[in-house]
Amino acid sequence: MATRAAGPAMSLAAETREAARARPFVLDALRAGVLNHSAAAAWLADDAGLDGDADAIATALRRFREELPDYGTADRAASVSMRSGVAVVDSDEAGADGGDDTDATDPGPLLRVGGAAVVPEGRDTAILATGAVDAAALGAVLRRLAAADVAVEAAGVAAETLVVVVGRRDGATAVRVAEAALAAVPVDEG
Repeated sequence: MATRAAGPAMSLAAETREAARARPFVLDALRAGVLNHSAAAAWLADDAGLDGDADAIATALRRFREELPDYGTADRAASVSMRSGVAVVDSDEAGADGGDDTDATDPGPLLRVGGAAVVPEGRDTAILATGAVDAAALGAVLRRLAAADVAVEAAGVAAETLVVVVGRRDGATAVRVAEAALAAVPVDEG
């Protein structure tokens, strides 16, 4: 299960950095200064198939930490609201033609991705955040929802609007989680 690529041999330090980058939680822990280097080295040796002494991998992690920016967060100015009664449907059911035949008062889908759309008239709940949101903010919200055991049916972000669809019973929890996540979105400093 070694990670060595074909071509020139990679050093153990380079392999260790690559393995850490492939596991964002390891990078976060390194940047925050809370990683147990010895335990992480043993785990990476096994999980990433690094071919090296655990002490050498731990040393590589310590050196890599010195190259990384400190872990930091930023508050995102965004308004979070909840919209009950939505569903994730096939785009054909949502009027995939762009809406030439829709009622002018019909706002259309909240989100459309590939062959699916989030539309009014369902049993799920949409969490909407408008303002300073982007892919990093969506990532922060999704990670926190996963940690809170809130299942996400659909999610997306575009044009200063973030949408996450959860089950009806998880709506209030998802709003609180989204607000907390948007108050502390991880950022690169440096």
